[in-house]
Amino acid sequence: MHDDLIARAQTWLAEDPDPDTRAELSKLIEAGDLTELADRFSGTLQFGTAGLRGELGAGPNRMNRSVVIRAAAGLAAHLKATGHTDGLVVIGYDARHKSADFARDTAAVMTGAGLKAAVLPRPLPTPVLAFAIRHLGAVAGVEVTASHNPPRDNGYKVYLGDGSQIVPPADAQIAAQIQAITSLHDVPRPETGWQTLDESVLNAYLARTDAVLAPTSPRTARTVYTAMHGVGRDTLLAAFARAGFPEPALVAEQADPDPDFPTVAFPNPEEPGAMDLAFAKARETSPDLIIANDPDADRCAVAVKQGADWRMLRGDEVGALLAAHLVARGAQGTFAESIVSSSLLGRIAEKANLPYEETLTGFKWIARVDGLRYGYEEALGYCVDPEGVRDKDGITAALLITELASTLKEENRTLLDLLDDLAVEHGLHATDQLSVRVQDLTIIARAMERLRENPPTTLAGLRVTRAEDLTQGTDKLPPTDGLRYTLEGARVIVRPSGTEPKLKCYLEVVVPLKTHKDLPEAHATADEILAALKQDLSTAAGI
Repeated sequence: MHDDLIARAQTWLAEDPDPDTRAELSKLIEAGDLTELADRFSGTLQFGTAGLRGELGAGPNRMNRSVVIRAAAGLAAHLKATGHTDGLVVIGYDARHKSADFARDTAAVMTGAGLKAAVLPRPLPTPVLAFAIRHLGAVAGVEVTASHNPPRDNGYKVYLGDGSQIVPPADAQIAAQIQAITSLHDVPRPETGWQTLDESVLNAYLARTDAVLAPTSPRTARTVYTAMHGVGRDTLLAAFARAGFPEPALVAEQADPDPDFPTVAFPNPEEPGAMDLAFAKARETSPDLIIANDPDADRCAVAVKQGADWRMLRGDEVGALLAAHLVARGAQGTFAESIVSSSLLGRIAEKANLPYEETLTGFKWIARVDGLRYGYEEALGYCVDPEGVRDKDGITAALLITELASTLKEENRTLLDLLDDLAVEHGLHATDQLSVRVQDLTIIARAMERLRENPPTTLAGLRVTRAEDLTQGTDKLPPTDGLRYTLEGARVIVRPSGTEPKLKCYLEVVVPLKTHKDLPEAHATADEILAALKQDLSTAAGI
């Protein structure tokens, strides 16, 4: 075992094109660090529907140039096997460690395989890449990003020519092509031959961002903006300037791209503490709302003043506000969301006589809904211009929510006032999440197994009227690893995260009410039930 491990590490070392990871691996081999080597060589980063995502470092179980070159070669082989022998692959990247190297390697592999490759001019938001695929008529796209993961991670997201992320069976077909690569020496990587795009692609994207706004809408809302150390700032500022909004006040400490994300534990607006600097800036400048992007700017977070201080709106609240705004503007087409998002969207669509669809979790599914006009997911993802960007887009979502805030401001109202109106009209839909981050993935598997073997019959004193194991699929959904419990006046979904070592439980309570006077009591009732659901679910899952 020991000799075999060292031999595999030495074979990998001989092929590694990166001096950084070569030095790292050499040290481990010399030190005979079998525990660390076993971790890096115990398996391979699995290529799935989110592409690749993992910790940077040497070895097949880490993100590095060797792994990326194999992934790119597998994608190229898949494209050629499906008839795209000389199509264009467009490549974008964020500002994380090694992102530019991974993008360049991908361009080299595509060129060596006889495909055309074009790389975005610099680190830019993921939605610019998703836009560029459709805009340039590419057969595929790659975005090098780990989105809002910790600084030590990077990732590799693959899109096909329709501009949406891959779904089965394409992921398994690409994974099989990756497996078939025996040696990196078999993968041609010329030094030149690909194109580096100029600003025209970004300008075309920005021209489309204008189109998400109503031509004569008010543009008066003042914002504080944080890029969360990512790549959103310049694109968002350009979009806001073109739209004629007041220039956002920047959270200076988080404005520049920084792959170490020094001011936050996790660069995700949903994580505790991530928005503290934005709140401090808002207390200084008294804006109408706070906007935050995650590091690759495909997500958009919104915070508002409530009483004396600021609070983050939940993704479901922003999802409902954007839906109500689009309905008020006369939008036509299908409204769609993932199963873990609030059922309020379905009520809004039904009242407006608009088609409504529920999909599995992830924009790769939402983006594929026929006739999509608007799609959202509770994890701060919103697609408000599906013809331009067939994915979540934190820039256009920021424009649209700021337009809504401006419209309400003209009426001396706020986003919270509109949320209250929606609660009175459709019932208070209160959502929360129980999210458990683990070091040991078997904890997640055990919790799921425990719930499957002993499904709860009541939660928070409410009877479970229906328990579904989503691995079986439903009449509308393909199979997925998840459990859904329908209760009297509530709903719970439990699933392992697709991108992080987390077990996620999504909770929703619906409290009917008649007038605005009933709101405080309805909120108190909802909070009580949500707290009890968390408690009972933790016990049932053993977490």
